[in-house]
Amino acid sequence: MGKYILKRIVSLLPVLLVVAVVDFIIIHLTPGDPAAVMLGSQATEEELAKLRDQLGLNLPIYSQFGHWILGVLQGNLGWSIFMDMPVTQAIWEHLGPTVSLTLIAEVIAVLFAIPLGVMAANRRGSWMDQSFMMLALLGISLPSFWIGLNLILLFAVQLNWLPAAGYQPLSSGLANHLKYLIMPAVSLGIMQGALIARMTRSSMLEVLNENFIRTAEAKGLKLRVVTYKHALRNAMIPIVTVIGLSFATLIGGAVVTETVFNIPGIGKLIVNSVLRRDYEVIQGAVLLIAAAYVLINLLVDLLYAYIDPRVRYDKS
Repeated sequence: MGKYILKRIVSLLPVLLVVAVVDFIIIHLTPGDPAAVMLGSQATEEELAKLRDQLGLNLPIYSQFGHWILGVLQGNLGWSIFMDMPVTQAIWEHLGPTVSLTLIAEVIAVLFAIPLGVMAANRRGSWMDQSFMMLALLGISLPSFWIGLNLILLFAVQLNWLPAAGYQPLSSGLANHLKYLIMPAVSLGIMQGALIARMTRSSMLEVLNENFIRTAEAKGLKLRVVTYKHALRNAMIPIVTVIGLSFATLIGGAVVTETVFNIPGIGKLIVNSVLRRDYEVIQGAVLLIAAAYVLINLLVDLLYAYIDPRVRYDKS
C-alpha cells in the first residue's frame, strides 16, 4: 500500500504542473491591464509603469512563470497587491466558508440520495422507481443558482425563517452557522444528490442480479439484511467514486452559489480576483483547487480496498 501511495503521489506532480502552466497562460492571455484596473482610470503612465515593474509584468511571460513556479515550490503562492497580503493568507481566510458549505451540501446529498437510490432499485419499474428517477433528472437539470434564488424567495422573503444572504463562522455557534449555510447547501446538494441517487440505483441493480444475492434470499434472510449488508456494500465502489467526484466538484464549483448568497468563500474570492485582475490570487486558488481534486481522487482509490477486501494495491 505504501509503494502504491508513493507512486500515485509522484504521478500527481506532472498533472499539477500541467494545471499550473495552463492556469498561468490563460490568465495572462486574458485581455486587460492589471495595473490599470488596480490604479483606476485616473492613474498616470508613470504610476502604471511603476506598478507593472513591481508586479513583474514587464518581464517575458516565461520569466514570470519561472519566478511564480519557484515560489510555489517553496510554499509561496505570491502576494496579492489588491488585498495587500500573501496569497496563502487570503486563501486560508476564505477556505473555511467553502469547506463548511461543501461538507454540509455533501452530507445532505448523501443522506437523501443513497436511500432513494436503494429504494428505487428494489422497486425497479414501479411508480416509486419512476418517481424517484424523475426527481433525480429534475435535480440534475435545474441550475443551483436558480434553486438558491427560489429558496431565498420562499424561506427568507416570504416566510422570514432564514437570512437571505451572508455568513457566520462556526465560532458564532453551530445553530447560527447552519442558519446561514443551509439554503446554499441545499441548492448545491440537490444536483449532487441527484447524480449519486442515479449511480446508486444503477449500481444496486447490477448487484441485485448476482447469484450470491439470490442465494442470500433463498436462505430466508430479511430484505433489509440482503439489501444493506450484502447488496449495498458490494455496490459501493461506483457510489463512492461519484461521491468523491461530487465533493471535489463542490469545492471548486460553488462560485455562483457563493456569489448569490454572499458567502466569502474561495469561489467568491476567485470571482473578485478576476474582476480586479489579481493574477497571483487566481493562480494560487486554481492550483490549490486542482491539488484538492487530485488528492480526493487518491483518497477515493484508497477507500476501495477498505470497502472491498478483494482490491489489493500491493502489486501495483
